[in-house]
Amino acid sequence: MGPHAILRVRGGQPISGGPSLEDDDRIDEETFATNVRDRIIHAGQPRVPAGPNLVLSPLQNETPYVNPPEEEIALPEAERYEPTPVVVNEIPSPEPFQKESAPVRTESQPLDPDAFQMCASGVTKSYVMGKVVVPVLKGVNLGIREGEFLSIVGQSGSGKSTLLHLLGTLDAPDGGTIHFDGQRIDNISSGQRDILRNRFIGMIFQFYHLLPELSVLENVLSPLMIRDSAWNYLRNRSRYHQKGRELLEAVGLTHRLKHKPNELSGGEMQRAAIARALISEPNILLADEPTGNLDARTAREILDLLRELNRQRNLTVVMVTHDLSIAREAERTVSIYDGRVD
Repeated sequence: MGPHAILRVRGGQPISGGPSLEDDDRIDEETFATNVRDRIIHAGQPRVPAGPNLVLSPLQNETPYVNPPEEEIALPEAERYEPTPVVVNEIPSPEPFQKESAPVRTESQPLDPDAFQMCASGVTKSYVMGKVVVPVLKGVNLGIREGEFLSIVGQSGSGKSTLLHLLGTLDAPDGGTIHFDGQRIDNISSGQRDILRNRFIGMIFQFYHLLPELSVLENVLSPLMIRDSAWNYLRNRSRYHQKGRELLEAVGLTHRLKHKPNELSGGEMQRAAIARALISEPNILLADEPTGNLDARTAREILDLLRELNRQRNLTVVMVTHDLSIAREAERTVSIYDGRVD
């Protein structure tokens, strides 16, 4: 078997275009020699059968094909691209931006405690609401002179009631100082605060805070009951009762001595609360919205009563209110805005 019988197998199959086994017996050596000159093309490439001294050569009398020499074509020289210069007008650089700063608010110097009956200097107070700290007072300076009638006004939540509670030692400030009669009172003990409120600072509130199980006269006398021992109160009982009746007469409640608070009107309960605040003859009266729960006529009566006490007894009155018409009745009015006194 000649070299033409060699099978080139791809995947177990003869390569396309190659001689099969049956053709091998019919093709002789001369035929093979002639056919071998024909280049067998497979997949676009000459396939050379394997065999010793077998060289592919051109046929006899066949002139080999030679590619003609390539003619050099002279291409025109392209003009060199020169970009047109772009003239940019120079824009002067702007002046450095200067932000107009808001005017800095400067707080006044701390007040002289000896110049006022009561004063607050740089008082701050905040409350914690869950995880949020809410600042209420942000450095309040306020001086109160003896014998004056002062009103403090402000929007709801401005801190006016908070300031009044700090002045009355019902709460302690976070910062700053509060003085009364030249003595600092914001850092005293709770026992000293109780004595201060019982004897020297009278307070009235919007919701009266009368004890429902006591009569009107007993409510008025309750600060004296708290202050004195049982023996001392019994010894001075007649004098205390007389003093209580006089105060109730001054506020127009002589006909309600034995009545309970639930038998009184709103104006009558406020009058009883004023008499209770005055029973210890305090030096200053702090009133937190004293007319807030009253009708216009009754509110005017309570305001007239406070003004009369201020004039006749030279009693210092500090009143917190949201009603500007009520506030104008005072000798001096200050407003709280953004946690500060304007």
